[in-house]
Parts: sequence; C-alpha cells; structure tokens
Amino acid sequence: MPEMSVLLPLVGLLMVIGGFAGVLAGLLGVGGGIVLVPAFFYAFGALGYDSPQLMQICLGTSLATIIVTSLRSLNSHNKKGAVEWGILRGWGVGIVIGAVIGVAVATQLRSSVLQVLFGGIGMCIGLYMTFGRSEWRLGDGMPKGLFRAIGSSLTGFLSVLMGVGGGSFGVPTMTLFGVPIHRAVATASGYGVIIAIPAVIGFLFTDIAVAPPLTVGAVNFAAFGVVVAMTLITAPWGAALAHRMDPKPLKRVFGIFLILVALNMLRKVMLG
Repeated sequence: MPEMSVLLPLVGLLMVIGGFAGVLAGLLGVGGGIVLVPAFFYAFGALGYDSPQLMQICLGTSLATIIVTSLRSLNSHNKKGAVEWGILRGWGVGIVIGAVIGVAVATQLRSSVLQVLFGGIGMCIGLYMTFGRSEWRLGDGMPKGLFRAIGSSLTGFLSVLMGVGGGSFGVPTMTLFGVPIHRAVATASGYGVIIAIPAVIGFLFTDIAVAPPLTVGAVNFAAFGVVVAMTLITAPWGAALAHRMDPKPLKRVFGIFLILVALNMLRKVMLG
C-alpha cells in the first residue's frame, strides 16, 4: 500500500476534480473527460508521477469514469425517450473501430505528443463552444454511406486521443445536421459508452513504467473510484442549476476556460 502522505493529497485532489467535473457535466452537457484529462495531468504531475507516459494514464482513467457516467446518463435519457437509437446503431460500428485505432495510436505516442493533440483539439472545441451558433447547419439529416463511415471513425479516434466521451464531438456533429440539441445530448451519452468500453480494455493492457499507486495498465483505480463517486453526487446539482440559469453564456465562459486550459497544455510542451 502507498504511504498515507502520498495517498491522502491524491484523494483530496481527485475529490475536488470529480466534483467540479460532475457539476460541469450536469450544467453544460459536456463530458467530464474534457476537464478530467488536464486535471489528472496536473494532479499526478504535481505529486511526482510525471513521465513520458503520463498522458496515457490520464486518458485511460478518464475513459474508465466515462463508462459509468455515460451508462447512467444514457439510462436516464432513455427513460425520457430522448435517445436516437437509429443514429447509435448506424454510427456505432465506425465509432468502435475508430476507438480501437485510437488506443493503438495513443499507447505508442509520448506524453508530449498527446499533450499537443489535446491542446490543439481542445482549442477547436473551445472556439466552437465560445463562438458557435445554434442555427448553424450542414444538412437536414445525419450523413450516411462513406461520410458516415469517415465521421463515425473520426469521432471514436479523436475521442480516445482526447480521453473524452461522445459529447465533445457528437453533439456538435448532430446539431449541425439538424438533430435537436436535447436529443443530441441524450444520444451522445450512448457514444460515450461505445467509445469508452473498447478503449479502456486496451488501456488496461498498456505497459506503464512510472504510475501512481493503484494503477493497472494505464487506468488508475484510485482516481476512477473517487471521481465516479463525486460525479454521481454533483452531476444532479449541475443539472438542477441548468434549469434555473441560461446555459448559453455559461457555455461561452466554459469555452474560454477550455481555450485557456488548452493553451496552458501547449505552453508546458513548448517549455519542456
């Protein structure tokens, strides 16, 4: 067992991280992974577990939490009849293929490369959240054929490289093709399950040289347990707040916050 002087600060940090991620997930409809990955990175690094494979641990652990939170969210949305199961069936195979390829690529990359990818893609998501318009459209129905095959595979692939569920890519894609926002958010919770399960299986068999206590492969079970417990408690608080507040300005504020987080991740890479 690790020393209490190491374990207690780690647990305290993870409780704060999980609570914050849960509130944001409930309030803004964004997956906790977009917060968890950089938070894990800074927390584990501050505790002395910085290594060329640190980002793999952050991605694997984030995706493990997404299995639980996405299943809970999917069940809740399904009870309200908001899930577009036709989209999930049509896009599911491509998403799984993309996720498997994403794990194969992520496990071979250095942490610094994954930091650059997270920073770059995070910037794009942050800009969309800050400046995107609800009336923007690319079509009146979800793509099919070759475009669906490419789009679904990219969704799975990029989500694994970011350590996020389906919301960050799935919700903008669906709304741009005419799916109502509440149904897009509901269906994206299913994306999270489809992405995270094969990805976590792959990360569990990843060989990591330097890892925090209670880590199997690239999944830290201490972080997983604490964060899941906190997000299940605080996500309903965020959802309750969402009904009392206008989420549009909050999404713009979070978009700016995400841009700053992404820029800081890129800054750390450049400074070595």
